[in-house]
This record gives sequence, structure tokens and C-alpha cells, in this order.
Amino acid sequence: MDIIDRRPNPHGKNIENRRRVLVRAKQAVQSAARDAVSAGRLREVGQGGAISIPSDALHEPSLHRVFSSGVRDIVLSGNKLFSPGDKVQRPPSGAGGAGGGAGEAGRDGGGEDGFRFVLSRDEFLELFFDDLELPDLVKRQIATTDSMKVSRAGLSSDGSPSQLDLGRTMRHSMARRIGLRRPKPELIEALQARIADLEQASGEARPGAEDEVAALRADLALAQRRMHRVPWIDPVDMRYRRFNVVPVPSTRAVMFCLMDVSGSMTERMKDLAKQFFLLLHVFLERRYKRVDLVFIRHAEVAEEVDEEVFFHDPRTGGTIVSTALVELLRVQADRYPPESWNIYVAQASDGDNSGSDTPKCCALLRERVLPNVQYYAYIEIVGSGAIIRGETDLWRGYRGVSEADPRMVMRQVGDKRDIFPVFRDLFARRSETA
Repeated sequence: MDIIDRRPNPHGKNIENRRRVLVRAKQAVQSAARDAVSAGRLREVGQGGAISIPSDALHEPSLHRVFSSGVRDIVLSGNKLFSPGDKVQRPPSGAGGAGGGAGEAGRDGGGEDGFRFVLSRDEFLELFFDDLELPDLVKRQIATTDSMKVSRAGLSSDGSPSQLDLGRTMRHSMARRIGLRRPKPELIEALQARIADLEQASGEARPGAEDEVAALRADLALAQRRMHRVPWIDPVDMRYRRFNVVPVPSTRAVMFCLMDVSGSMTERMKDLAKQFFLLLHVFLERRYKRVDLVFIRHAEVAEEVDEEVFFHDPRTGGTIVSTALVELLRVQADRYPPESWNIYVAQASDGDNSGSDTPKCCALLRERVLPNVQYYAYIEIVGSGAIIRGETDLWRGYRGVSEADPRMVMRQVGDKRDIFPVFRDLFARRSETA
């Protein structure tokens, strides 16, 4: 059972309580985020903000008295109606205090409907993508550095007391004491004991005893002076841990967005593709420090465009999918060498393609595209309602490639509600034995 600390926290120090609340509300927040994705508000929700969750998701266990049984012989403070020894009638069964919990609206329409939880962008995305992972997540060679971290930089003879290295300090102290021949405490104790023994036996006739005591006293005085002159720890012995701020390479990835924009692709289909692209982009940003986006649209010819043109500029004409793959290879060869970049590709299409072009697409995927990418996701936008089609030529061709290479996956999407389930299916965390 968690103990909730409800003391005021003016300086934001009570981080542990916030973590516990997030743990209890985790499932509710994830459910609310997925509802937002289905409603097409991913871009806004992905930036963090307020999310409404049911109030019972934050139910806290508590200890309380049971008034329906037992004997009470106390009078609570502030009571003006009863005295010790009075008998109090129990309320009839079910006639306890008035409700007011979650979902219990009073006569005036009141009641607690939900809980509004404000999340930062990082907190939201951490919960949102908690059980997902990128397949073949490879940290390849990095050329850019855009983050800094504190790194150990050896030792120094001055610094903060909190960074004192006791082991190195004592090692230097011991070397200095040995080099300066500082007498050990055992030597002084032995000299003192020897002098005491000789003084006790001074009554015995022993020639040279007085001279030996005088010599021992001289040695004792010299040892004591040397001990005071050579301290146990000197400022020159002090060693402090030193830290430097150094740049840290940040992993980077590129996401290629390929989409058919021919006349057969309706605005509804483009909107479904956009939802999938946005979801994948946010997911990649959680795994890589830098993510580049490349938008390639195609009809009979393909071209690299910006995001606005990619989603909103209409095109007409037939469809030749291989032109998009050729353009992808051209851009990748010019700007994104596979040894330095993690390459991901997302392709959206309605499945229409020239019959003679599909074999060319499959050959390009097998021989040139898939060997250089971490993951290739193909989603085919299918009709909704009464529009039902069989498998397209492009789907049949891609299926053969997908079965032979696990880096390529493909799914069909027919509605906004399908976007997130399909995404989770593509990126669900696999077990180690899978």
C-alpha cells in the first residue's frame, strides 16, 4: 500500500508523489491518449497538455473506522449533542452519507465526472509508447553532436570538498610521510617504554645506564619534533575529482514518407496516411535525438516535396510506384549514407499500380532498398462502407517480399480507428525468444 504525502510542496520537491500518481493513472492516461489518436488530434496531444481521465483511476486506499459494527465509548471533539454513556441510534442500512463519487450526479446535476491531469510532452510520450519498440534499433556512426554531459576528467590538487577523493589523498599522504621519514607512533611508544624501564631499574648498579637513557631521550625528542614537522595530511596531498562538460554524439535517423497522390487517392485516404506518418514520426523522436523527414509523392512520376505540398497539393493521372522507390534511392545516396543513418520508410497507397510496374517495385525493394533500411512499413488504404475490393497486384507483390525479409511489414487500414491498432501491431515489443 502506498502512503501519500500530502504536505505542501512549494519548491517542487515532492517528485515521488507525482511518480506514484503517474503509475496509478498509467492505464487511464494511455487509454485517453489512444482515444485522442483515433479522433485525429495526435499533433496537439503529442505536445503534452491536459488529459481527462476517470476519477476512479486515481482511487487511493485509505484506513477508516467501521461504524456499522463494534462498540464505541468515545466522544469526538466538537460534539455538543452527546455525553459519555449516551446511546446513539445507528442509521438504517443504506442510509449513510450522501454520495458524490465518480459518476454520481446529485439532484442539481453535480458530481465528480473526471480528473484533469496535466502532462509534459516527455511524460505523455513515455506513457504513450511504453510497450512499443523499434525493430532493429541500431545506433550507427554519428556525425553531429547536439547534447552535452558531465564526464570524469582525472584529478586536481584543488576543488570542492564534496569531490575529495579520499583514496588518492591518503595514498599521496603515505608516500610523503615515507619519503620524509616521519616516525611511526609505534616507534615513539617503544622509546618511551624503554626509557621507563631503564628509569625503574636505575637503583641497580649498571654501568652506562644513564648514558643510554640520555641517548634514548635525545632520540625521543628528535622523533617527536619530526612527527610535528611532518603532518599526517598536508594540503599538497589533497586530490579532488575533476569533471568536464563534453559533447555527446546523438543518434540520428531519417524517415522517408512515400505516398500515392494520383487521382484514385481521395482526401480521406490521404488523411489516414497522414495520421500514420505523424504517429511514426513522434515514435522515432522518442528513440533518436535527431530525425529528418523526407516527403516523396508520386503519381506517374515521383518528386521530393515539402510537407504542405505532400499532403495538400492535388495531382491527377495514373500510378507508377517504382518512381517513388527510385527517388528514395537517389535522395538516400545523396544525403543519407546507410553507415551513418538509421533509415526508416513508411509507404501509403491505395494499391493501384501499373501491372507491368509491380515486378520492378519488388525487385527494387529486394535488391536495393531493404538492404539499407532498418524498417519498411507499407500500409494500404482500403475502401470503407460498401466499397470492398480483393487483393491488389501491389499487395500480392509486396507480400512475397515481406515474407522473405522481416524488415518489411504491411497492413491494411480502412478507418481512423484502425490507425493506432495497426501501429501497435507493427511496433509491439517482441519477446527475446520471438
